[in-house]
Amino acid sequence: MKNSSRRSFLQQASHATLLAGVPAWALVEASNAIAQTAPSGKGTLTAVLNPEPPTLVSFSNTAGTSVTVSSKVLEGLLEYDHQLTPRPQLATSWKVSSDGLEYTFNLRKGVKWHDGKPFVAADAAFSILLAKRYHPRGSATFANLSAAEAVDANTLRLKLSKPAPYLLLALAAGETPILPSHHYQADSAIQNPLNAAPIGTGPFRFKQWERGSHIIYERNPNYWQKGKPQVETLIFRIVPDIAARLNGFKNKTFDIGDSSPIPLSEVPNLGSYPFLATTEVGYEDNATLTMLEFNLEREVFQKPEVRQAIAHAISREQIRNIAFYGHAVPTIAPVSKSSFPRFHLDAQDPYPYDIDKANKLLDAAGYARKGGANRFDLTLYANPFNEGFKRTAHYIRSALARVGINVTVREQDPGSYIRSVYTDREFDFTVSGVSTMFDPTVGLQRIYWSKSFNRQVPWSNANKYQNPEVDRLLEAAAIEVNVTKRAELFKQFQAIVIKEIPTIALVQVQNVTVYNKRVDGFNNAAAGLRGNLADVQIKAA
Repeated sequence: MKNSSRRSFLQQASHATLLAGVPAWALVEASNAIAQTAPSGKGTLTAVLNPEPPTLVSFSNTAGTSVTVSSKVLEGLLEYDHQLTPRPQLATSWKVSSDGLEYTFNLRKGVKWHDGKPFVAADAAFSILLAKRYHPRGSATFANLSAAEAVDANTLRLKLSKPAPYLLLALAAGETPILPSHHYQADSAIQNPLNAAPIGTGPFRFKQWERGSHIIYERNPNYWQKGKPQVETLIFRIVPDIAARLNGFKNKTFDIGDSSPIPLSEVPNLGSYPFLATTEVGYEDNATLTMLEFNLEREVFQKPEVRQAIAHAISREQIRNIAFYGHAVPTIAPVSKSSFPRFHLDAQDPYPYDIDKANKLLDAAGYARKGGANRFDLTLYANPFNEGFKRTAHYIRSALARVGINVTVREQDPGSYIRSVYTDREFDFTVSGVSTMFDPTVGLQRIYWSKSFNRQVPWSNANKYQNPEVDRLLEAAAIEVNVTKRAELFKQFQAIVIKEIPTIALVQVQNVTVYNKRVDGFNNAAAGLRGNLADVQIKAA
């Protein structure tokens, strides 16, 4: 970094952190470290990241930031366009048998790992079996996988015991990264030091991870797509403070950030900065629903009238505007309409916003309100991974106060929240974010399937919901290869849970990517910034 540029950076950093309440020395130290290791100029792209990823390789972790950093170094067999149509990455073509039990992939020739070793089919077979064993969704995604074998150096064959109609959508870099099998042993894969200094086939090579500060990748000169990437250095800056992130975009310290890196209330004000822009494209593979999940072990929620009354007391439109500043779409059904239009049930709300009806249902359930007294008390836990979830929880507290329910909102750090809701089950109900992923079987079944209730597994059936017909429909959809029949199964499932409401689907979050207009080519696939960024460019000023 040239001295003049560095002085400018330090001045901007000091100004930003004074506004944000973050010590200026923290960004100064980060600047010193980056200045010693990264070149400056139009070849450097700086992305903002929060929280810090627990690992740089995503085969055993679904943390969003781990997926983001992993996919630049480690690639998948496939990637997906904005309609979730598979496209070649490390696989160039593929064939699925008519019975859906065998998948054959022709793999790209001439690809080399960053250490110079050739990429071969044995690497892909090893990695898929590793994902089945260690990935949080792997046991479900690859439940029917009976064998992964290298037919020859450039041919991979997967054999299934039952069809898995979603399998072709599970092979992206972030979900099922292909690892160098010559550097890994299956039994010790979680402890492998390369998880913090990865070796891959991707467009960027790992250079440095300064914990709490930044991650630096450099251009892979031997990437299989000749001439790509066009960016020399990719820096991920770890910035927990949301105000510091906002100021960093304004003063051009940061080039890009996804998953709504700034306060949503500030998005309309970015027009004052003509070099900044936003987009909601690039999240098609990872639709996130805000849901209210009931602990059905609580006696009060075992009465359907109480759940119905709460549904009547909540306005999705108010949640959209108050909690997400308009960056959300109200939804009645739990299957995303934008990601899965064929599977989505376009249903009428059986419990529309109606305060009078909510009060009558609570009276009928035996919780009559006497004078100004509350009917009963509840504790509502807020998912900490999105500020919108927290704001939704506080809105619900206010909304339920109108019908005589006293709600205490509990906010915790991520680890404590997971332990309280899933392990210790201390919650009455929770505002949670449910990622429907690339297929309802993978992303949504875990919320409603009775067999997914497991105190040791977060983001599972927190409700402890049990309905044999729902189980049957979900299990049948998981192996149905006929799209029309599969859609009907999913719609029948949605009709039941919309009526029974073990959870209340509220809104689908519309995540925002903020970027400097000099950045281009980052949004060419469904994964957006979570893709490999091989096509990213920095345009001349």
